[in-house]
Amino acid sequence: MLDHDLHSDVRALLPGTTTEAGPSRRTALQAALGLGYAAAAAPVMAQTAIATPADGLVAGEVSFMVNGFKVPAYRAAPAGKTGLPVVLVIHEIFGVHEYIADTCRRFAKAGYLAIAPQLFARQGDPGQYTEAAKLMAEIVSKVPDAQVIGDLDATVQWAVAHGGDAARVGVTGFCWGGRMTWLYAAHGPVRAAVAWYGRLVGQPGGLTPKHPVDIPLILKAPVLGLYGEKDTGIPLDTVDKMKTALASGSPQAKVSEFVVYPDAPHAFHADYRASFRKEAAEDGWKRAVAWFKTHGVA
Repeated sequence: MLDHDLHSDVRALLPGTTTEAGPSRRTALQAALGLGYAAAAAPVMAQTAIATPADGLVAGEVSFMVNGFKVPAYRAAPAGKTGLPVVLVIHEIFGVHEYIADTCRRFAKAGYLAIAPQLFARQGDPGQYTEAAKLMAEIVSKVPDAQVIGDLDATVQWAVAHGGDAARVGVTGFCWGGRMTWLYAAHGPVRAAVAWYGRLVGQPGGLTPKHPVDIPLILKAPVLGLYGEKDTGIPLDTVDKMKTALASGSPQAKVSEFVVYPDAPHAFHADYRASFRKEAAEDGWKRAVAWFKTHGVA
């Protein structure tokens, strides 16, 4: 059975370093990272999609080796600066596409080195899919959590070697990436995490041995969970179950928090989709940036 966080993205759907300076520079990036909006996420609500310019930033594709495999990533950072706080941006089921790249640029405008690795690269190119169900069955469902964790570790190493501060690393992710954000906060060298509507419970399996509800005792960084009241894939009783688990977890689990937005559906931050809710998205972004500052990332 496909994971609930994968179903949530379907429910939300309605009818070397380069510098990216605009649409004319995107062709090479599209080949490696699928930039442009993911076809499986269509239709794109272009009238609401946020477009953050790259002026003042170094932004574009990078890559690094992990166990002999070349992992592509999109990174954005203030030009000419080092010692920067780092934020890992974990993508949705659609991979690293324009929405994720733009999110990196938004963080870069706030002073971060933001980097989003393409965590499905070994399994295939999500940008080649036009049907979300087929994308999930053929790529997403075959991605082991252990592989993702290893790639995120390598992403941190690359960021630290290219202007990032190892002592100030945060992680954030959306839907599929929201679940992985919780898991990485229990594993990796991060000071704080922000999980956007990531699934919290599930049956353990070979590729997904643990879920967020299983890890509060070993949580190493405080997590801010941003969820929607009307998310049909993440029932509010699972949020309550997670809150209970956190209350008896590690010290970092006990200071973790949830914000549940009334009437907000799944993917309410995804400004390129009909699920976008401007007020909730803007409030969540402000809270995310404040969370990172409060907990020593910024």
